[in-house]
Amino acid sequence: MTQLSVNVNKIATLRNSRGGSLPNVLKLSELILDSGAHGITVHPRSDERHITKQDVFELKDFLRTYNEKITKLGFSKKEYNIEGEPSERFVDLVLKAKPDQATLVPVKPGEITSDHGFDFRDPNTFTTLKPIVEVFRKQGIRVSLFMETDFSVYDQVVALGAERIELYTGPFAEAYDSSIEEGKKIFINYQKAAIEANKLGLAVNAGHDLDTNNLQIFAKLPHLEEVSIGHRLMAQSLVDGLEKTVKEYLKVLSQGNEF
Repeated sequence: MTQLSVNVNKIATLRNSRGGSLPNVLKLSELILDSGAHGITVHPRSDERHITKQDVFELKDFLRTYNEKITKLGFSKKEYNIEGEPSERFVDLVLKAKPDQATLVPVKPGEITSDHGFDFRDPNTFTTLKPIVEVFRKQGIRVSLFMETDFSVYDQVVALGAERIELYTGPFAEAYDSSIEEGKKIFINYQKAAIEANKLGLAVNAGHDLDTNNLQIFAKLPHLEEVSIGHRLMAQSLVDGLEKTVKEYLKVLSQGNEF
């Protein structure tokens, strides 16, 4: 089954809008994991508008304790995924937090959310990423790169030493919102990208605006290892409750066909 990692940025956004500790990121992360999710994702930006540096380390400690408890009971370990830009700030944070996975994402100043994958047509991209991927790998941290469906550049991801790509699913979600048929048309590009990535030995993650509607198609993506979902899952949970929402996402993911 495709793994579900829940991005808790929006919980922190709501907390920060008022100050204090409510809603509590750790308590709701525990509810998310207790509901069956396979991991927690955070994207700590430099302006700390949602996840803060303190959150990163508190979640690290929480997950260590949580995993000690559940593994003694025979359950599988829950993973910690930290997303961020290839910068000295982010590298330092990851090396101190030691997550299971670091997802490198290109970031534009002032952007509201991530809206594009890495552009390997720019030679500086490879040069910038190479030492970062190497240092993460040496510390036993799995590396994923946020990418679009142009699989002609995936060989460079392999050359960097990254183990996974995370497909940017914004264009798919936008097309699906227009019509199911439009979503199906663009989904073909993602199928081709996933197949080619697998041929190169890359595992495939995905994320951005996925929900229980469009996942009915996207969960069938060949070789899909993990989806990282935050905004739409949190929006749905305001109506249905967090536990029910997480279980609904897991139900849809379980219906995806194995390739």
